[in-house]
Amino acid sequence: MTEPIDPELYRSEPVSFVRRGNRLQGRRAKAWERNAEQYVIEPPRKIADTSVAEDFRLDATQTFGREAKLIVEIGSGLGECIANAAKEDPESNYLAVEVYRPGLAQLMLKVEAFELENVRAIQANAPEVLETVLEPASADEIWLFFSDPWHKPRHHKRRLIKESFLDKVARVLKPGGTLRLATDWSNYAEQMREVLEAHPAFENQFPGHQAGLESSLTMVYRQGLENREADPEFLDEQGGWAPRFERRVLTSFEGKALKAGRLIFDLAYTRS
Repeated sequence: MTEPIDPELYRSEPVSFVRRGNRLQGRRAKAWERNAEQYVIEPPRKIADTSVAEDFRLDATQTFGREAKLIVEIGSGLGECIANAAKEDPESNYLAVEVYRPGLAQLMLKVEAFELENVRAIQANAPEVLETVLEPASADEIWLFFSDPWHKPRHHKRRLIKESFLDKVARVLKPGGTLRLATDWSNYAEQMREVLEAHPAFENQFPGHQAGLESSLTMVYRQGLENREADPEFLDEQGGWAPRFERRVLTSFEGKALKAGRLIFDLAYTRS
């Protein structure tokens, strides 16, 4: 039987991704055994196994053994994107933030296969990492690709991208640093753009880009994609969508979205 938890200790912010099974088996279990001690950061916990004690601070220079550009990926999934990026950019340090341990174990397999030295991982809830674990103005880039869209309107409050979360991102990003986002759901893309455009700490790197008939949002509405009712008069006059980030490799997740007929929306903002 699970012991009761004080309601005051529940998180006030959405977690970064939906939790799934945490059990490791086969190649993943062996990869974890071989690599976790060196590559996975084990912070003291507050309550749950993804919640970090409030007094824990991450010294990136000490953790990576060097001073270098720091790129943080929120919700690294199976590690496909961050591992390939780290392989192509050995001069930078890469931190994977993920709540799904089998995903981090899969990342460990890639760390071995690519012989990476510039990747570290932490199993933790992203808002806590941004609020207390990382030092202010310590990250050069923060990536957040395909976070849970929480489709039902009554669940939109659970979406990660909102003003309070962006406050935490702004705390960690260096002035001039970049926040990169991507989603395969137009409704979430619109919300991301709306919240970011309204936040004083961020400036769109591609204002007006891919507007009008060049906008994927226009295509979604006019063609009635994603189960929308077709609106042949809709025109996304605002735009502001970023071109596909060249170091965001096509992951298995994104491949499934494209196969299902969904379009991809990229955004890129500078910490002003």
